[in-house]
Amino acid sequence: MEKENLKNQKKNLSQDKFPVYVKYIGLSFQLFAIIGLGTWLGWIIQQKSQMKFPVWLLLFCFLSITLAFYQLFQSLKNDEKIEEKNKNS
Repeated sequence: MEKENLKNQKKNLSQDKFPVYVKYIGLSFQLFAIIGLGTWLGWIIQQKSQMKFPVWLLLFCFLSITLAFYQLFQSLKNDEKIEEKNKNS
């Protein structure tokens, strides 16, 4: 019984190694990178297509924002599952 408690305590300590804000700072950089790369790709394609209206730029910008928010929600959902699992343990 005590061995299980020690294992759970060690597991909790290893997960709480970094403050919570470090995880969210990393997540913000991921969102910035996804949106930035999508917009940059749209701009490159727009320059090569030589269209007057920036269709490709807008399309890739909105797609990258959608992808970034999807990734954000998946990450938050995963964190919520981990927290519930830790509470139940």
